[in-house]
Amino acid sequence: MNTMTSVSLTYLILLTLPIIMSIVSSNPNNFTKYVTQSIKFSFLLSLIPLIAYFHTGYQSSITNWHWLTIQPTGLFMSFKLDLYSILFMPVALYVTWSITEFSTWYMHSDPNLNRFMKYLLTFLITMMILVSANNLLQLFIGWEGVGIMSFLLIGWWFGRSDANTAALQAVLYNRIGDIGLVITMSWLINELNSWDLEYIINTHIHTNFLPLMGLLLAAAGKSAQFGLHPWLPSAMEGPTPVSALLHSSTMVVAGVFLLIRFFPILDNNMMKTSMLCLGSLTTLFTAMCALTQNDIKKIVAFSTSSQLGLMVVTLGIGQPYLAFLHICTHAFFKAMLFLCSGSIIHNLNDEQDIRKMGGLAKAMPLTTSSLMIGSLALTGTPFLTGFYSKDLIIESMNTSYTNAWALIITLAATSMTAIYSMRIIFFTFMGNPRFLPMLSINENTPEMINPIKRLMLGSIFAGYLLTNLIPPTSTQQMTMPLTLKTTALLITIAGFILALDLNNMALNFTMNTTNKTNKFSTQLGFYPPIIHRMSPLKTLTASQKTAFKSLDLVWLEYSLPKLIASINSMASTITSSQKGMIKLYFLSILFTLPIPMLMAAY
Repeated sequence: MNTMTSVSLTYLILLTLPIIMSIVSSNPNNFTKYVTQSIKFSFLLSLIPLIAYFHTGYQSSITNWHWLTIQPTGLFMSFKLDLYSILFMPVALYVTWSITEFSTWYMHSDPNLNRFMKYLLTFLITMMILVSANNLLQLFIGWEGVGIMSFLLIGWWFGRSDANTAALQAVLYNRIGDIGLVITMSWLINELNSWDLEYIINTHIHTNFLPLMGLLLAAAGKSAQFGLHPWLPSAMEGPTPVSALLHSSTMVVAGVFLLIRFFPILDNNMMKTSMLCLGSLTTLFTAMCALTQNDIKKIVAFSTSSQLGLMVVTLGIGQPYLAFLHICTHAFFKAMLFLCSGSIIHNLNDEQDIRKMGGLAKAMPLTTSSLMIGSLALTGTPFLTGFYSKDLIIESMNTSYTNAWALIITLAATSMTAIYSMRIIFFTFMGNPRFLPMLSINENTPEMINPIKRLMLGSIFAGYLLTNLIPPTSTQQMTMPLTLKTTALLITIAGFILALDLNNMALNFTMNTTNKTNKFSTQLGFYPPIIHRMSPLKTLTASQKTAFKSLDLVWLEYSLPKLIASINSMASTITSSQKGMIKLYFLSILFTLPIPMLMAAY
């Protein structure tokens, strides 16, 4: 096992060589080629620990380089190589290898391409630090690393105000989640005097709810669960390779990976119920938002958020292995969907509206085939990659002791997945062309074709390989009724039929006024105007009125000038006998005049 840890550290070091090269030389030649080659060789090296793990089944951890001692806690650099980290690293390297090669074609005209590739590579390295960390401090470094790199990459085109806003939005929403992780770390160092993952997992802290809810809040921020989800579709302002990397194997899966890593201490009814309800609400809401979007990248982005909700639902029913399997399978076809979208956008002169596409099946046959395979894998079509994880999740939900509410809305979201996937295919590739003429569409560039082909092979075969090579960690349901077994397939087919019928009917159909259901989906459930407009406006108005009434009226007026005036008026009234009553004064004189006259007479 020492060999396995040594190889794992070797390919981590190999990834840093292009970054060192960029520091030594301000503008190295063929830097993009070096980045792609380093990731490729790292992927090949990462297969050695994977094969060793399949052969022996042993986990490993390595601890060295003492950082500091916080009495009585010693912090070391520690790496954990178990099923999750050993399997995730080759998947992340394979996907990133394809994305970086695609970036050399997609971003070829960018003057800062070398820096862009360095950011992508750093993004990958921080994610690998996160998944291989064996203590919370090291995990936190990777956690914050993917956050800052996502900020830099989402706001890559910083000349656009939308890109700057989206980058800041991603940071602020994730900062809310970071508060949860910091609370958990603070509680653990105070109660257990340790940040070591193995020690924390083996110590029973089920009774305290605060650190567990901190972990859930952290995962909700990073993985864009309901309430902290708006940053994910906004992140589409970045370049398409950034979207592919962000949504497939880095950043957004970090939150779910955190929950999987800490699942032994999350295994209680309260946390399972919280994860089940949060995940099911997320997967339904974001699937509804994807139904009426017209930006091809935003449809795929909402699809990512919906699948992340499904992963959290899987954790809620007590199946961390299935959630991790869905992370690995999801990376292949989601990255391919984004690369196909980038191919379409780039060939149509940066057009992202699916209503202005159409008829691309003959002009772009490879992209058409790949995107259709990716969409079918996303919907869980049998014997494609997504089927092997998604179908198992639906079966596990059908046969688990869960509440019917979560099950029903998750099945509804699964059907909606087929609807918006069919909508992309229908509007993009079928029918007559709706884009501008005189476009030079081609698929002859190897840097564009090869990455999509590699990911297409992964979208077809990866699920079969993963499920056959890795033994399940829990006993599967051996028998179930035919209706439960085919539930996922039936609702997916129903979604495809409904979507095709609706698309045909509404292709040339215009409505004078939109109905409330359409408004709800198109305006993202009214969440942005409520949270980003109404809430700040109400807060500003309340603060302004409070400040005006408490400061200006009360403190500066009633408590100083008017108080002094009232005190002076009261004092003058009390201390003076002059009341200003003229009639009373004359009457008193008339009453007193007879007195001296009577005294003189007597």
